[in-house]
Amino acid sequence: MHRQAVIFGSKGMLARALAAELVSRGIDFVGLDLPECDLTRQTDVASVFGRIRPSVVFNCAAFTKVDACEQQVELANSVNGYAVGTLATMCREFDTALVHISTDFVFSGNGQHPYQPTDTPAPVSAYGRSKLLGEQLLREANPQRWLIIRTAWLYGIGGPNFPRTMVEVARQGKPLCVVNDQIGCPTYTEDLAQVMVDLTLARARGIFHCTNSGPTSWYDFAKAALETFDIPADLQPVSTEQYLAMRPNQARRPAYSVLDCTSLHTALGRTMRPWQQTLADYHRKVQDNGGF
Repeated sequence: MHRQAVIFGSKGMLARALAAELVSRGIDFVGLDLPECDLTRQTDVASVFGRIRPSVVFNCAAFTKVDACEQQVELANSVNGYAVGTLATMCREFDTALVHISTDFVFSGNGQHPYQPTDTPAPVSAYGRSKLLGEQLLREANPQRWLIIRTAWLYGIGGPNFPRTMVEVARQGKPLCVVNDQIGCPTYTEDLAQVMVDLTLARARGIFHCTNSGPTSWYDFAKAALETFDIPADLQPVSTEQYLAMRPNQARRPAYSVLDCTSLHTALGRTMRPWQQTLADYHRKVQDNGGF
């Protein structure tokens, strides 16, 4: 079989956007997910590489349930950490480019300026620590061509996400309490997928940050989503401490996790679109699909 792209975690929200982007560019790929391929099983990974010998691997697979990671630390480390190391080692052996998706959760969120790719990570949650472990093991394996793309507040068609949750809860007539003191940048899956392919074709290497432009709070993001979908709601802002008092089993989130995307803009020769614009695109696509 000729060498082609492989998407791990192909059933996920980002992977679906990536698959559509590859199709639009005429790039052949194979999508793999559970149960046919379990990244935590080295034999599964070795079988894929031996059979396909991919030219590039996009790793969209992850255990992303942030709160559940606090109770399932071993699973989080296995999927988000050690499996990435295995994948990176195989990519080195087969001279395969690796594009791995990471997160703003590798940072503490205690800063007041956008985080640069070179800033020192200091995660405050089990999820963040597991994703950082994956980054570290990838770099230690040092495949010939690797990309780590950190993103944040991801949403799009084909999966659970924050705007969808806000709209669905509001439609049920339930009140919404959303934190207004956590600041970050929403990211639309279709824009991130385009960046993943662009950087790959440019043979870029290293760590890049990718979000849509414009910092906001979760509360303001919720308000914008409800306004965009024209859904009336009882929406109230609360502090992080108030929210944690209501839901004490929640994982700690970074208070400020705006990512500096300057190096990405330089590499691509363009800036990322404002999140308000992509939210409108998301709304149109949901309407065209007849709903979520």
